[in-house]
Amino acid sequence: MTLRTLPLTDVSTTTGAGCGCCSPSGTTTPAPHAPTAATGVVTAYGIAGMTCGHCVAAVGRGIGALDGVTGVETALVAGGVSTVTVTSRAPVDDAAVADAVVGAGYRLTGRLP
Repeated sequence: MTLRTLPLTDVSTTTGAGCGCCSPSGTTTPAPHAPTAATGVVTAYGIAGMTCGHCVAAVGRGIGALDGVTGVETALVAGGVSTVTVTSRAPVDDAAVADAVVGAGYRLTGRLP
């Protein structure tokens, strides 16, 4: 499995304390990039509630643990709907993705075109 995060949005300018894993200042350190899988089925999902790299990592671990998933990439939109792109050997079960996202503490808004 490959887990890759895209550059994080600067959440230090957001109001409030961010998610429970963030410092009150809302600052984060971007995670390093990893290579992505070049083959397989690619499915994009919208996920609401993620605000930082810790959120991205939690969702990536949950979805990445699903059978057949070979890669998870996230385009973080702090406080909005982030795009999570899943690469897998075969189509992933949307209900399993939803369970993984909810289990990590976030909300799946649906598949993206």
